[in-house]
Amino acid sequence: MTLSARTRPVRAFGRAALMAAALLTPFTALPARAQDGVSLLRDTEIEEILHKDAAPLFEAAGLDSKNVEILLIGSKDLQASAGPGQMAIYTGLILESKNPNQLNGVIAHEIAHLAGGHSFRSGDMTKAGLKPMLLTMGLGLLAMAAGAPSAGAALLGSSGYFGTLGALGYSREQESRADQAAASYLEKAGQSGKGLVEFFDNFRYQEVFDEARRFPYFRSHPLSSDRIELLRGRVERGEHYKVVDTAEAIAEHEVMKAKLDGFLNPSLSLAKYKETDTSYPARYARAIAYYQTKNPDKAIKLIDDLLKEQPDNPYLHELKGQILFEFARAKEAEEPQRRSVELMPNAPLLRVNLGQTLISLDDPQKLDEGIAELKRALVHEDDNAVAYRLLGEAYDKRGDDGLARLATAEGYFSVGATREARVFAMRARELLTKNTVEWRRATDIVLASEPSDEELKQLARRGQ
Repeated sequence: MTLSARTRPVRAFGRAALMAAALLTPFTALPARAQDGVSLLRDTEIEEILHKDAAPLFEAAGLDSKNVEILLIGSKDLQASAGPGQMAIYTGLILESKNPNQLNGVIAHEIAHLAGGHSFRSGDMTKAGLKPMLLTMGLGLLAMAAGAPSAGAALLGSSGYFGTLGALGYSREQESRADQAAASYLEKAGQSGKGLVEFFDNFRYQEVFDEARRFPYFRSHPLSSDRIELLRGRVERGEHYKVVDTAEAIAEHEVMKAKLDGFLNPSLSLAKYKETDTSYPARYARAIAYYQTKNPDKAIKLIDDLLKEQPDNPYLHELKGQILFEFARAKEAEEPQRRSVELMPNAPLLRVNLGQTLISLDDPQKLDEGIAELKRALVHEDDNAVAYRLLGEAYDKRGDDGLARLATAEGYFSVGATREARVFAMRARELLTKNTVEWRRATDIVLASEPSDEELKQLARRGQ
């Protein structure tokens, strides 16, 4: 049995230590921070919106959007970057963008760097690679507690991912070419390039700042008045220059911003989205903010009111279930989480949510069902370290020690923690029936995790 093509070592990442340690510890509502307050986040709703917005721009560039991961990075920095097969979009960029057209303009610009091979030639992104390890069940579970400091420290010592993001830079010539290509992609997709010009105009003052005071995006993407005016002339000649964002796109953009505000800035959100504001984004943001500020009853009441208006909104059901679970009401969480999965059966993070709740209930039948949900999630996303951690916990509860250790090995391997993956895979081989699919999988992990000569000898003695 060969290892999955999607399972790639990622030891360059700064969060690998936290993720590896977290595989053995319970969830916590406290966010674990990476370097300089940067986090790698997962949220199905925001990812869906970003992929939907980016897809026509990838197509216009001649790239298959299915082959490019869009990563949501939690940081106040106004930043975006692209590397081989992946694009990182910072929450600060989303919150600073005034409308969808501005955000799409920046995305088109990053796609231009990707299509032009600029990041490949710079070398930095190729060395680091972009891949999220912090695979959580929504923004409310931003991180898990680190419970294995020795394992984490070893990984953290060799990590340079976030430093690489900051180090990535393009020449002014590459920037200008990316501007022109972005304008072409937007035009081809039937969108205006006006938003990209507006975005650059909004931050034109960055040109006069010294390097240290600039936003990271404008350190790696040098801005100049000449460049802005050249781009302005190009987009104003475009056939679609006067095209405006659709009402649907504007609504989705506001939902993204409201959701991020509610999770990342809850206290400020309660002041920003006042009770007198009855719009959907405002009520959504308040519900999340109440949840984040430990007022679950107020949050649930708001969500229930929203569900009366949008009974088939999977993200509202997901949020309700998440709140109930985190406030020790797992039995009540099951129903909304089941509904979210029914509405979005191909969303792995929603299945992980449901699986986590089911295995927490003191019911053998629910435990088996939870295991099935986690395995279904891994069919869609076979490098989800959190799903593997929960699967290991579930197998342990059921008394399947070999499968529990194999799941733990899979989780460590998915985040590039090869030493820990190898240790647990070796233990799994001792407990699993020889020559079964699971036993061979454990063997594959050992062989792919830089085994020592002694470990290879152990494999040989035990029948490999």
